[in-house]
Amino acid sequence: MKECLSVLRAFIVIGASVFGGGYAMMPALERELIKKRGWVNMDELLDYFTIAQITPGIIAVNVATFVGYKRKGIAGGIIATIGLILPGVCLMLLISLFIRRFAEYPAVRRAFTGIRIAVGALVLDTALKLFRGVFKNYKAVIICAAAFALSAVLSLSPVYIILGAGMAGFLFFPARPGKTAGKGGGPHADAKDGEGRP
Repeated sequence: MKECLSVLRAFIVIGASVFGGGYAMMPALERELIKKRGWVNMDELLDYFTIAQITPGIIAVNVATFVGYKRKGIAGGIIATIGLILPGVCLMLLISLFIRRFAEYPAVRRAFTGIRIAVGALVLDTALKLFRGVFKNYKAVIICAAAFALSAVLSLSPVYIILGAGMAGFLFFPARPGKTAGKGGGPHADAKDGEGRP
């Protein structure tokens, strides 16, 4: 129970301090989950973001579910998801109940202009972390350049780009000796007993 409450508190803090969701939440996740609690490392977090992009649903919610599942199995995944969305749901309810045409107020529009700029900075920070985490050799650079060209120039569907990148990764990056499923930091890592403690 104590561990479940810890997961709930962590993701309520993250949900209350993140604007923009998705990649904009990376700095908050890094602060709360890596630096403050040591529940995951950066490689694991990047793995969760990668998997979250190719699974249905919102990236932020998917990442929360994966981390919660690692900590406390299915219950942890559910609790982490609830904790992440709870602040936003409460804020939306308050706005809808007490303020009419909230977004039409000039002060609110100006505030959201500033928030969008800050979110852009957070996304840029996340992009730089992703680049440092994955660009470790020329093969990664080639895959990235090809994916960018297919998306920006040919407007190919992201589904095909991700599938192609997965095939390229399978072919170009052989498995490391000693790497086993459950120790590589994926969403099922360290969760065979439902506890998920590092």
